[in-house]
Amino acid sequence: MRITVTSVLVEDQAKALTFYTDVLGFEKKTDVPVGDDRWLTVVSPEALDGVELLLEPNSNPAVPAREYQWALHDAGIPATLFTVDDVQAEYERLRQKGVVFTAPPSPAGEVTMAVFDDTCGNLIAIVSAPATT
Repeated sequence: MRITVTSVLVEDQAKALTFYTDVLGFEKKTDVPVGDDRWLTVVSPEALDGVELLLEPNSNPAVPAREYQWALHDAGIPATLFTVDDVQAEYERLRQKGVVFTAPPSPAGEVTMAVFDDTCGNLIAIVSAPATT
């Protein structure tokens, strides 16, 4: 068994696609209309056939997605985590693009972590793992 798709809830799929591609640097993988929304995924340019991130609309009135999303955000809990080679360098790159961080790079056990707001209703953590020998 392996993970092929995971998701983050977003308020606006078009806005999320712009942020995740133009700002973070992911690439659009799938964009298929599904009713009023889209099956919209992005992938890392370093793993085009890797795990897809579904930009899942939070607007389904039958599901308490929006409440869950904002409860995590308000509690300061990241919706997901991305690994980067150098948190400090990525922090500086993203700040230059206007990304707002809620937590600057800081040690967190064996990793360094920073947290930013994705402008779509989520906090996202970036971490760099220690070098392996």
